[in-house]
Order: sequence, then C-alpha cells, then structure tokens
Amino acid sequence: MSTTAERNNRTPSSQPDETPIMLTRQLRFKHIIVAFLLSIVFFFLFCFVALHAYIAWVLSYPTVANVYSNPMQAKNMPYEDISFPARDGSRMMQGWYIPAETKSNKTIIFSHGYGANREETWIPMYDLAHFAHRLNFNVIMFDYGFASKTNKEVATGGKKEAQQLLGAIDLAKQRGAKELVVWGFSMGAGTALQAGLLTDQVDAMILDSTFLLEPDTLYYNIRQQLDLPQHPTIDIMEMLLPIVNGTSLNQIPYPQVKKKDYPFPIFFIHGTQDSKAPYQIAELLAANQTNPNSELWVIPGAHHELEFREHPREYLRNVSNFLSKINLAASEDVKNEPMLGDTNGDTDAGSTTNSTPIPASEAGKQDNGASIDKNGAKNPDPDLDTNNSSSQGTHSSTSSDKGSSGSSGSSNASKTSTTSTNSTEPSSTDT
Repeated sequence: MSTTAERNNRTPSSQPDETPIMLTRQLRFKHIIVAFLLSIVFFFLFCFVALHAYIAWVLSYPTVANVYSNPMQAKNMPYEDISFPARDGSRMMQGWYIPAETKSNKTIIFSHGYGANREETWIPMYDLAHFAHRLNFNVIMFDYGFASKTNKEVATGGKKEAQQLLGAIDLAKQRGAKELVVWGFSMGAGTALQAGLLTDQVDAMILDSTFLLEPDTLYYNIRQQLDLPQHPTIDIMEMLLPIVNGTSLNQIPYPQVKKKDYPFPIFFIHGTQDSKAPYQIAELLAANQTNPNSELWVIPGAHHELEFREHPREYLRNVSNFLSKINLAASEDVKNEPMLGDTNGDTDAGSTTNSTPIPASEAGKQDNGASIDKNGAKNPDPDLDTNNSSSQGTHSSTSSDKGSSGSSGSSNASKTSTTSTNSTEPSSTDT
C-alpha cells in the first residue's frame, strides 16, 4: 500500500518529459523531407543537363553513311581519287577529282552538308556533278572530316570545315583552276561563307539551303525534336559544346558572315518550308550583297536541300542563267544541255515554282512574317521571338517534310541518264 501511495504522490515534474524527444523527431522528419525534395530537384537538373549533353554529342558526332558508289558507276564520269591537306595542315582530306571532258580552267567544288558525305544522295549530288561536268567544269567532290571513314573527327559547324574547304580550293588552284565556284548545301553552304572570309580565290558561290550555326538556328533545330525553353537551353549548349567537341559558338564567325558583303557573286537558293534553316537567313545574307550579279531565289513550298529534287529543270535553268551571266557557262553548252530541254508536257520536269530569282539587293524588302527583336533586327524565325513563348514547339516538320514532295528522285533530273543512288533523304539531324 505504501508503495502505491508513493507512486500516486509523485509530482508531475518527476515524470519523464517527452517534449524534446518529439521536437527532435519532427526536426529529423523535416530534414528527411527536405533532403528528399532536394534529391528530386537535383535528379531532374542532372537529367536536364544530361539531355543537353546528349544533344551536344549527337551534333558533334553525326552518323554518316558509307560512300557506296563513284562518279564512273553513277554517271560514267572518269575520275581520280585525291588526297589533300586542309589549309591549316590539321588533317588529310579524301575525295574525287572529275576532269572536264575537254581541257578547262573552270572548277566547281561541292561542299556537302552536315550528316552527309560527298555523295549526299538525297540532293542527289551525282546529278549536279554530271550537270557541271557537261558544262565543261572540272569537279571536286570530297568528304569533310566528320564524314571520313578512315580518320573521323567532330563536326564543328564550320570552324574546322572552313579550313578543309580552303584545302580543296588550294588543290583546285594547283590543278590549274583560274575560275572557281563553290556549290554548297546546308551547313556546307554556311561553311563556304566562312571560308569566303579567308580567301580571295573564289569567283562565285551557289548556296542551297544555307545553314549558319548560331544560337537562334541551333535552338530552331533542337525545338524540332524537343519542346525545350530557349533559355536555359542555349546557355547550357554554349557551355557544353566546347567540352564535347572543342568548339564554342563564339569561335564560329557567324556575326561577320551575317554582315559581310562578299566581293564575288553569290546565288542563294532557299525554300519557304525549310525546317532546318529559315529562309529569312538567306534573305538577310543576300540583302548585304552589292555585287550586281548576286541573286536570291526563294522557292515557295520547297524543303531543306530538296529544291533540286522538287524542281529539277527550273533549278538547273536558274543555275545555268547565273553561271552564264558571270561568264562561267557558255551559251552553247547551256543550249545543248539535255537536262534543260523543253519541259512542256514533260512529267519529269518537276513542278513549277511560280517564282524567279531576284537581285540580292532586293532581298528582304517584302514582309515575310519575320518578327522583330528588341534591337530592331529581323528575327530569322518568327517563333523564336522570346516575347511569344506560346509559339514554342509549333514547328513539327522533320525529315518527313523533306520527302513529302521530294520523292521524284534523281531520275527526274535527266531524261538521258539515271543516277544509281538510293532514295535516301536527309534525316532529322542532316543539315
């Protein structure tokens, strides 16, 4: 009894105080929740950066098909294998030299696009090489370093490729070329413009679907596949590209190219349905040119690098007219060219564009819907206007766009010969 009474008589202060224990448990629980939430945040940040690192890696190391044919097999053009150094001596280049049928001091160098090799079958390049050959041009076709199968290296958006193209120009001069034309496609056209900043040995350029690697066009292409915000996407890419391929966007002279008035004539060709390089880029570049023979041809409805496939006769006729105007194609050769025959009733002629080349000085004077940025400059892509975030992701055209109206193939370019090329068309990463 006494023991029970003692228990009952104990004061409350003598009982254990559980309040500190409860506070400690609550604090630990809060720490666990905060740590868990932070882990989730860091996980998603890691995934976001890793995604951009993957994009940078894919851009730097494109998958390129093997060279499967040659000029003799494809178009019965005699050729020789060539090897020459890039101008800076950084590597050796491989390609073909196709001599003109009769001795000629005119040479055309083809500058292929990103994700392709010298054959660039979706254009198709053999048909254009055959066309140039018939106009009595020597032809050089070569692989950029990222397309090499023996000594592959990263794609740099023109930084290294410009030096490689300059090496091809040096080779043409060594072979006796006195009149030299660079015919570029997509990033190969942008590379040609970068090389043009460094040489006075080019007499003319033909630039098809010009792609110039800069922040806006980089984001424009990323957005075709992923609906990512422009910022911080571009900021992360600018940080990762030097790590992945050793080249930052600041090392690509796109500001100089966009302001340059080149001393030689340039024929810009671009389609309004280009899903890789908005046609306003070609307008901007053309508007800077004061050479009276420079021209711009914007083709309604045409797709990236598929202008020739979609409108073969009209394409070659306008190219011929350009070359004739600058005295690089004899009128007799043009007149006798089978590819330029009368298209009346010809199902292989391709559809007509209802458009004609205009003087480069007239480029961009019509409002084509491009937005204006805060500095008063025309934005090459209206949907890249940072003041209109709801427009992101509106472009969904990919490689299927390119093939939707470009299925005519190389046979459409000529009645007299058929290219033995595949019907391969540019993938979503080919520029």
